[in-house]
Amino acid sequence: MPTQPVRPVLVVIAHGSRDPRHAATVHALVRRVRSLRPGLRVETGFLDFNAPSAQGMLESLAADGVRDVVALPLLLTRAFHAKADIPAVLRDAPVRLRIRYAEVLGPSPLLLSALERRLYEAGLTPADKSSTGVVLASAGSTDPEAIAVIADIAREWRHTGWCAVRPAFASASLPRTEDAVRELRELGCERVAVAPYVLAPGFLPDRIARGAAQADVLAGVLGSAPEVAQLVLRRYDDAFRNMSPRSLATEILRRDKELQRSLA
Repeated sequence: MPTQPVRPVLVVIAHGSRDPRHAATVHALVRRVRSLRPGLRVETGFLDFNAPSAQGMLESLAADGVRDVVALPLLLTRAFHAKADIPAVLRDAPVRLRIRYAEVLGPSPLLLSALERRLYEAGLTPADKSSTGVVLASAGSTDPEAIAVIADIAREWRHTGWCAVRPAFASASLPRTEDAVRELRELGCERVAVAPYVLAPGFLPDRIARGAAQADVLAGVLGSAPEVAQLVLRRYDDAFRNMSPRSLATEILRRDKELQRSLA
């Protein structure tokens, strides 16, 4: 019987936070991913605050003899962390690793399904959609591409039957959650719900929660929702099948670095 090729290790790279709920939520999501794909090695690394660091995890894998890795940014938009921080970590990874860089999680219909799951868990029902306005509350960003994506998601979600959907941001951009709640009240929505478009608890999600004080419903973070775990694996599979331009650029930089070392 021919042997099956070894699948690349999946390294989930999360932001990290001083709030212990953040790492706990990330680890819960990773456990669900492992349960969906038995036999796939899934590891976690953090950009800041939590251990292991993403750099340390990659070095540990190289020391274990791992050759192929898919690095998956546990991010919802392609903002600064996806465009700068994580590529910098990958450029400094051990040269023996061949790394494919997976896409960020959003946007995706699976995330809309996860948002609705959290709203229904918070007390809404599908019958409430036409009379409920929803605030799509994200962390916020100075990156205009990320802000535009959130606005696009809100418009798309509105077409699934909600009374109205408004984007809001906990930092960097406007409007704030409380302002969007007020706007939906003035629009005449019978009830207002806030759906945090964030993966794990922390400082900015807490700010979203405070801004939702005048809303009727506050959903939980996306966390380890089944749809998020499925999406992680979808991004992994896509990266495994197709070397993206960013991955290829990372490989070229790594090979250049290896050549420089051999010539030193």
